[in-house]
Amino acid sequence: MYDPRSPVRCPGPGVPSGPSRREFLKRSGNGFGLLGLAHLLQREALASSSANPMAPKPGHFPARAKRCIFLFMTGGPSHMDIYDPKPVLNQLDGQPLPPSFGKIHSQFLESDPLCLGSHRKWGRYGQSGLDMSDLVPHMHPHADDIALIRSCVADSVIHAPAMYQMNTGRVFMGYPSLGSWVTYGLGSESEDLPAYVVMTQPEGTPEGGAPCWGGGFLPTQYQGTLFRGGPNPIINLKPPAAFTPDQQRRTLDLLGQMNRTDLDPLDTELSARISSYELAYRMQSAAPEAVDLARESAETRELYGLNEPRTAEFGTRCLLARRLVERGVRFVQLYSGGGPVAIQWDAHDDLDANHEKMCGLTDRPVAALLTDLKRRGLLDETLVVWGAEFGRTPVSQKGGRGRDHNATGFTMWMAGGGVKGGTVVGATDEIGLNAIEDRAHVNDIHATILHLMGIDHKALTHLHSGRDERLTDVAGRVLKKLIA
Repeated sequence: MYDPRSPVRCPGPGVPSGPSRREFLKRSGNGFGLLGLAHLLQREALASSSANPMAPKPGHFPARAKRCIFLFMTGGPSHMDIYDPKPVLNQLDGQPLPPSFGKIHSQFLESDPLCLGSHRKWGRYGQSGLDMSDLVPHMHPHADDIALIRSCVADSVIHAPAMYQMNTGRVFMGYPSLGSWVTYGLGSESEDLPAYVVMTQPEGTPEGGAPCWGGGFLPTQYQGTLFRGGPNPIINLKPPAAFTPDQQRRTLDLLGQMNRTDLDPLDTELSARISSYELAYRMQSAAPEAVDLARESAETRELYGLNEPRTAEFGTRCLLARRLVERGVRFVQLYSGGGPVAIQWDAHDDLDANHEKMCGLTDRPVAALLTDLKRRGLLDETLVVWGAEFGRTPVSQKGGRGRDHNATGFTMWMAGGGVKGGTVVGATDEIGLNAIEDRAHVNDIHATILHLMGIDHKALTHLHSGRDERLTDVAGRVLKKLIA
């Protein structure tokens, strides 16, 4: 029995003491005491970081790329017609698919489809001799800057689920996007602009919609900020003329004081709203300057094709992407295609007509972006990714001149930011149907992007519903052949 009058003696050296408080909590009540401690520690950590949740953070190791621009070709370009020539497919043109290639899993194909060869002219470019077709003539000079990944694989041939997977790692909506994970892991380099910016096709959003750039279960401040076309890309940013800067500053200070009163550190929605108010205030001066293309030289505007009706729209967005990353925006995503099928890469009826149109809209601006980044010394620290949710089939749809969706083998490319230019990673079979060498699943692509940005995809996690979630789920490997 405890006697309060007994002297308390400290055990001597080498004498084991009693269990620590954490050990006691771990053993008590089957560990539920330790769960309570973890909850309190999490609240403390959130409280300490709530001052600026977007502050720059160190990666897991030195980064090759500080920022990323993802060029998303909505609908699925045909690799057999742009970056992956297939002579055998041309020999089989109009013939039934040989049984040796197996059954094609697509969305609309009927039984016994006929092979559809490519009608494009091909050449080898750069010192690396990369194969490219006549659909992307402006990319020919950049053969030694890009690394082709010819063995990409996804899990769905339906647009929306495949878009969710390429953007979030899962075929279901509601998970954090790649840009959200990057900003969650690294924070922002800019205090006056969003860390994650998305620019969609003016005619409409991609079929997957806003979940493609959403923050999922991550704190709200990590979701993408949508920029629209025109001189005012962010709606409702400019205050009323009668509202002076001094009045606005005092109003924000009062709102901030009221919102932070008894603020629960776990209330990420309100914390994100407070941060967004302050960011919007700073953006009122920073954003107009960032999107003011009149500051660019006539030569630069000509480079991006801003003077040509066909390339002006996507060229403007590519030029904005360059201006944003040089001002510290961490992740920029541009969508080519959205809204009506006629303005997507979804070539079910006439592939040549569709791709001539879509490449005509984007080829010059994309090449200009690489040229501009390179000459400004930004490409070495900027990762540029080109790709889509899947590719196209090597067979025709309904015996016509279009191709259906194919997720078992397609092409993407990366440039800058630690990428080994002039490289080809992986391969598809003789007709471009299945990846047969260095298979690059979406998880692997994401793991590689994070790696180039200094993030270990296995270590970047967020506790959600009792599980440590991550972008790559339980898979993913870095494509080391792609890294310089």
